[in-house]
Amino acid sequence: MSELTILRAAHYPRMPWKNGGGSTEEITRDNAAAGAALDGFGWRVSIADISASGDFSRFAGYQRIITVLQGDGMVLRVDGKDSRALLPFDAFAFSGDSEVASELLGGAIRDFNLIYSPQRFRARFQWFDGILPVTLFTSADTALVFSACDDLQVRIAGHEAQMLGIYDSVQLSTQGQLVKVGLAGRCCVIELSAV
Repeated sequence: MSELTILRAAHYPRMPWKNGGGSTEEITRDNAAAGAALDGFGWRVSIADISASGDFSRFAGYQRIITVLQGDGMVLRVDGKDSRALLPFDAFAFSGDSEVASELLGGAIRDFNLIYSPQRFRARFQWFDGILPVTLFTSADTALVFSACDDLQVRIAGHEAQMLGIYDSVQLSTQGQLVKVGLAGRCCVIELSAV
């Protein structure tokens, strides 16, 4: 049977950025990671608060996917080239090896991040707008449902229905089984499997 863990936003630990320029709330990371090291993990999911334009930390050997959650948005300068304007719930992927700086389009923003090693994990990252309920099936080693609304309804086969508040998450270990997941509300689903 699949294993399910509820992760509440109120309990996410806050840790400093690798470059010392701010802090992040870590939602979860792979079990292979030891302690609070800022590298060496296979994957990590987090929320960051960016109060001013500036440089991003480098994560050599990793792939990154970022989504603005709150605020006017930003433009990222990646290896000297500007991204499109990144507005709320518009995911953008880039290499952790890249030189990256943010230019905020207004005031402070809050963003949602996946960082993973593509040599060790395959990742799928999807946003659902919550207009209509969604049903999906996953056999990923780990699936994470991240709530971007106050009342996300999550139904995972074999488990009681869950109600998540804003920025709460459900982490699911499928143990190789195909698992049915029903969602009603704005959310992101991340699926991660070892290569």
